[in-house]
Amino acid sequence: MARLTPEISGQPLLRLLRRARRDQSGATAVEFAMVAAPFFFLLFAMIEIASVFFTSTVLENAVLETAREIRTGQAQAAGMTRNEFRDEICTRIEVIGNCDRLEFDVRVFEGFNTVDQGSPVNPDGSLDSGSFGWDPGEAGDIVLVRVFYRWSLLTPNFGGAMSNMGGNQRLLSAASVFRNEPFDD
Repeated sequence: MARLTPEISGQPLLRLLRRARRDQSGATAVEFAMVAAPFFFLLFAMIEIASVFFTSTVLENAVLETAREIRTGQAQAAGMTRNEFRDEICTRIEVIGNCDRLEFDVRVFEGFNTVDQGSPVNPDGSLDSGSFGWDPGEAGDIVLVRVFYRWSLLTPNFGGAMSNMGGNQRLLSAASVFRNEPFDD
């Protein structure tokens, strides 16, 4: 009587399926292939977030150090220009890179309650730098120093959560508001 079970190279199909079910040699590779894409996405996203926070910290430190020259009257006494102020900031942020992505605004206000720190980002995602000024003020003036840096996000599909500008960019900002010291005495 002939066997009804199909055979592959002399083995019954059922025996071959049982053996394949016990064989686990490629299971790790298959599991890694399923987990690799989300793992690397999260890894690169964490690196991106760390880079943004590091850049923000460098920018804040540069603003504090450079604004001190205005607060103490050193900038006014030296006749510092807008470009010289920009160069001062650029030397302090050269660790993070490109000064072409840097914008700043220095203004005098009547009082601390009138200081306007509104966002310079237009609804279309572009930077409205046309209203930025350069006025370091005189002794006793209340001065706002704001510095902006356009950071290009590298992680794909992550920009929607972190970008606040068009072109998958994040506008990093640092500000300092102070009353100038009585340096003209």
